[in-house]
Amino acid sequence: MANHNHAAPVPVGGNLVNAVTLTCGVLVALMVAILVVRFLFGLGAVTALNDGYPWGIWVVVDVVIGSAFACGGFSVAMLVYIFNRGEYHPLVRPALLASLFGYTLAGAGVIFDLGRWWNVWQMFNPWSFNPNSVMFEVAVCITLYIIVMWLEFSPVVMEQLGMAEAKKKVSRAMFFLIALGTVLPMMHQSSLGTLLVVLGVQIHPLWQTPIQPALYLLSAITMGYAVVLFESCLTSTAYRRKIEGHLLTPLAKIMLSFLAVYLAVRVGDLVVRGAIGKAFVPSVEALCFWIEMLSFIAPLILIGAESNRRNPARLFLAGVLLMLGGAMLRLNGFLIGYETNVGDAGGFSYFPTFAEVLVTAGMFGLEVLGYIIITRRFPVLPREDAQAAH
Repeated sequence: MANHNHAAPVPVGGNLVNAVTLTCGVLVALMVAILVVRFLFGLGAVTALNDGYPWGIWVVVDVVIGSAFACGGFSVAMLVYIFNRGEYHPLVRPALLASLFGYTLAGAGVIFDLGRWWNVWQMFNPWSFNPNSVMFEVAVCITLYIIVMWLEFSPVVMEQLGMAEAKKKVSRAMFFLIALGTVLPMMHQSSLGTLLVVLGVQIHPLWQTPIQPALYLLSAITMGYAVVLFESCLTSTAYRRKIEGHLLTPLAKIMLSFLAVYLAVRVGDLVVRGAIGKAFVPSVEALCFWIEMLSFIAPLILIGAESNRRNPARLFLAGVLLMLGGAMLRLNGFLIGYETNVGDAGGFSYFPTFAEVLVTAGMFGLEVLGYIIITRRFPVLPREDAQAAH
């Protein structure tokens, strides 16, 4: 692996109080206020959940979509440490930081949505284990992955605090942590797709397929690279830094390779199952399906050519579109394409309340706020002079 010591990360520095952090702070305060009401008076006090729709946007957006957005750390680590592409090492820390916040908040989001949230500890009680449960596997894997990511990120904190000896000890175990940090997200991202499979006829045919675990894993890896593009372009603009074009251009090519495989599998599955016709039946599901598919297809056109991948604006837009496509895949399967009124059940509908939306906005606001504070005060982003050298 190439030596990249010349690109040692440093804190960005600067003022922590600005329009963005203040806005995020307001969103977080509103979220906390709503959650106080939720935990005191129950889900019915602030959400539109019911017996037909036991989960809403707190699970689908904050957990299912949020964890997919947080796959940047896993995707980049896989590239650097498994495929030995050391040139991408400067992207590891910022991607890991974004993943760390995304997964930690996703774990918290699950607790928000639990009816009897005080029983969440039962998940760790050996006498309550149910190894046949998909949700149990997802919960355990995500919990372990959050712990692994905090351990992976701990050298950054130790480096800033001058804890050289402690950093050496953690570094010795880093190979094991990285291996776990690659396997665990593969397990739970695919299992999130399995959740749809076990729901059977309640899921629209456009999203009800036995290969949903493979689709969720492939799309999560692709979204991970898309988030890295998005985050790199955004931080370069926000911090007035030179964009890491020498890394993002080839990274985008790798991302497109995964995207092409995903689309081939996705379309092939629809054709083989005979479900493709449902996409041409006028309905809300069909409309949302095309928004999802076009969001996945557009980046191939937008940055398919080598010259276009050198354009930061195109890279940013391609990243946003892929994030939208992956989000729609999950939103469509878990909410829009979910039909609870089958058999004797009926009369149920769901649309999120304003309070639910504010909590979700607060979750993302907290993630942005945390990212800004840590990148400004801890060595996460590479030195500007190292970027200029490229």
